[in-house]
Amino acid sequence: MSGATIEQVNLMLKLYDARREAKLRDARDWYAANFHPQSVEEAMKLCPPGTQQNTYIRMVIGYWEMVASIANRGLIDEELFFENSGEMWVVWEQLKPTIAGWRETFGSKHVMGNLEKCCARFEAWREKRDPGVNAKMRNFFEQLNTAAKAGKSQAAAS
Repeated sequence: MSGATIEQVNLMLKLYDARREAKLRDARDWYAANFHPQSVEEAMKLCPPGTQQNTYIRMVIGYWEMVASIANRGLIDEELFFENSGEMWVVWEQLKPTIAGWRETFGSKHVMGNLEKCCARFEAWREKRDPGVNAKMRNFFEQLNTAAKAGKSQAAAS
């Protein structure tokens, strides 16, 4: 049985409700389909300041960084949170290749640190439940990204 309180369940529902906001939903859709840079330089080309794409990455990363900070403080039952927040990990995986560059750019080793810390616990939780799942998930998303890049290259060549 979970240790979640009614207050924590209500918080989880509020967090879910915020994810349904139309602009954040658009941003999440764009991020999932398009944000696959391997460096800060690639990210800046993809999402230059002042563009809709830049707004989208700030919305998505900002939302999940905020939610991770709530989870990191123990304000929500971790089991409940992890059972319902797999998208956070996907956002982190797409961001991870750029994180060292962002931290260097901003001069802070803490940039997006809440997300990193929470995702590390999420991976350990998920691996304990289903050994090997993290590697399989990474492989699956790599295949999706490769297929998406190939599709975009073919469309550009047409």
